[in-house]
Amino acid sequence: MDAIVVHGGRALTGDVAISGAKNSVLKLMAASLLAPGTYTLDNVPAITDVGTMSDLLASMGVHSAAPEPERLVLTNPGALIPEAPYELVERIRASILVLGPLLAVCGEARVSLPGGDDFGARPIDLHLKGLEAMGAQFELRHGYLEGRTEGLRAADITLEFPSVGATENILMAAVLAKGTTVLDNAAREPEIGDLCSMLNEMGAHIEGIGSPTLTVHGVERSSLRPVRHRVVPDRVEAATYVAAVSVTGGELHLRDAQAGHMDNFLRKVREMGVTVTDTGAGLMVLSTGRLRAVDVQTMPYPGVATDYKPLIATMLSVSDGVGIVTENLFAGRFRYVEELLRMGADLRTDGHHMVVRGVRRLSGAPVRAHDIRAGAALVVAGLVADGTTILSDAHHLDRGYARMVDKLSAVGAAISRVPA
Repeated sequence: MDAIVVHGGRALTGDVAISGAKNSVLKLMAASLLAPGTYTLDNVPAITDVGTMSDLLASMGVHSAAPEPERLVLTNPGALIPEAPYELVERIRASILVLGPLLAVCGEARVSLPGGDDFGARPIDLHLKGLEAMGAQFELRHGYLEGRTEGLRAADITLEFPSVGATENILMAAVLAKGTTVLDNAAREPEIGDLCSMLNEMGAHIEGIGSPTLTVHGVERSSLRPVRHRVVPDRVEAATYVAAVSVTGGELHLRDAQAGHMDNFLRKVREMGVTVTDTGAGLMVLSTGRLRAVDVQTMPYPGVATDYKPLIATMLSVSDGVGIVTENLFAGRFRYVEELLRMGADLRTDGHHMVVRGVRRLSGAPVRAHDIRAGAALVVAGLVADGTTILSDAHHLDRGYARMVDKLSAVGAAISRVPA
């Protein structure tokens, strides 16, 4: 397990290419289970979660190859093994998204309960309720969720909460269900729009993309075909580099970043005094002074995403004033707070609230990444801290960020990766 070493105090200047979205590509890969043939995904990020998902699909019979950088070729032979083994599922939460496609195609699925980042309970009951409404039956046996159906049928489904995973699982199952499924209070994230676009390219018939109501007209499996599709840019990676230049000062062009996918986050960044311009080819971000404190609360999309919160907390740590951050989506997602405290931040938590009193500078220290986004926030903190920050458990960053150290080095950061 490597460590990342950051020497703080350098402004960032230059151009950063934003990679394909982690939170999209894994779902697009799962969609390849729906029809036989060869799929090509472009703009695929070089992250370990893609490798893990490739291994998971390979265990079911779908083979993958990477003929060149940022391209993934998936070949579905038609005959699938409808089981997702524990040793792979426990490494990546997105593995639960094979459940809907396997039920739709095979009529059965045996999936270990998912793992991934540890920040509070994230139950899958909404996934199961939606699939049960479509005719699936489930039982938990020996740590595996076993599902069966005599054939999925359309249903009118209203989610109690706009869960991204539940929306995606129900959506992929509904593509092959008999009749028309209406999914209300669906999640609206750009990554779901990306999945819908690929499914429609494959021959599915989905209406209402980008709205809270998705209408899915079921088709026969023979109507679906493999496609070539480009993964949408990663809005959380873009936000990470926005945060980095905001705290260090300087000017970055974030190539391919989509302003429309992160409106409310960018609104808060502008309130903090950062200039953000949509260039049409990406975002130009300019920071020239100390940030101003703001209050932020996480909400379902199009609100401020929970993945942005560790970055916002780090920005507020060096801002002028006091900011309050409220977490409305996941309990327990404050594990990075004690690491920021080690670096001299002045913050405290109270339930799902965090109060941050800005200080002028953080102080470099040994810290640990507890999950992907916390690790990214601590890298950002290291960039603005006096002295040297050593971030251990850097493997968490590999799950969601392609070549982060190289990208930051290229725009002026003093950052390197070393064996632990």
